[in-house]
Amino acid sequence: MKMLFCGAAGSFANGFWIEPGRLSVTRSEIPCARLPAALDGLRVGLMADLHFKPDQDEALLEEAVAMLNREKPDLIMLPGDFMDEDPAVIGPMLEHLKKLAPRHGVFASMGNHDGWAFDGSQMRRRFERAGISFLINRNHGIRVCNENIAIAATDHIWLGKPDPAATLRGIAADTTVIALVHEPDYFDELTEHRNIHLQVSGHTHGGQCRVPFVDYTPAKVAYGRKYIHGAFKRGESRLFVTRGLGTVGLRVRFACPPEVAMLTLRAAV
Repeated sequence: MKMLFCGAAGSFANGFWIEPGRLSVTRSEIPCARLPAALDGLRVGLMADLHFKPDQDEALLEEAVAMLNREKPDLIMLPGDFMDEDPAVIGPMLEHLKKLAPRHGVFASMGNHDGWAFDGSQMRRRFERAGISFLINRNHGIRVCNENIAIAATDHIWLGKPDPAATLRGIAADTTVIALVHEPDYFDELTEHRNIHLQVSGHTHGGQCRVPFVDYTPAKVAYGRKYIHGAFKRGESRLFVTRGLGTVGLRVRFACPPEVAMLTLRAAV
């Protein structure tokens, strides 16, 4: 009985006080069909679901920014849920995010909590003043290693107004596409329109609390029931879902620590 009590107490302490701040970096190679050889090795940093609370998360976000910068990414993607419900956190949060320093730009998109709390056009203006491209149902072209890359992002899915046709409009058939979609299950819808070399998503928090050893997530969220964490494939399209940084509801994580991800794109052979 004493051992059982100690185990339960330890699990409680870990979930509430240790694991929510135990940040890690997940490195994954993503084989991409039809990726130009010049883009083999492209490094994409990913951070989502900050749910930033200045009184709790300053140190965690500072560490996450430093961790991503040490990885020397070519691009950084921030697919939404920057806040819970208070837009006042955007200012102090952007003081951290504007320190991100990839070679070819930082790109952000709306999460459902962002859309429920704040107007998307105002959010876009504030991010872009901080040097971060903020995309809602549109795409932005860049050149890397003399190849075209389209960074595309929908609106949030849950009570938002996603428009995949507008998001992908004007992208040439031979252009590499990296898409930001906050809710991962929309992968099936977006890839009905065209091949997506890589979609990055968050939303699920990886389950936030998982059953150890059996890879089971007791609680699932709308639009995040099929793709919960890690890399997935549909046809020639690829998806990566991050566990993210923050939490919703109780500040607790169990067997599911916060992460930033570093994805290396590889030309599939």
